[in-house]
Amino acid sequence: MNFLKWFFGHGCSHRFTWPRIDANGHHYQICLLCGTAYEYDWRLMQRTNRLLAANARQG
Repeated sequence: MNFLKWFFGHGCSHRFTWPRIDANGHHYQICLLCGTAYEYDWRLMQRTNRLLAANARQG
């Protein structure tokens, strides 16, 4: 059952753009397949939190 939850919970294989910078100087990445946006920590070189659609940044 856990496998099915994992499998169906991860519908997109996520292929991300290069990190972008918004007007406020925050870094983020967007999935090219589904459009999901994530904050990006440039110092750690990794995605951190998923951005909500209302907070998604345009680049």
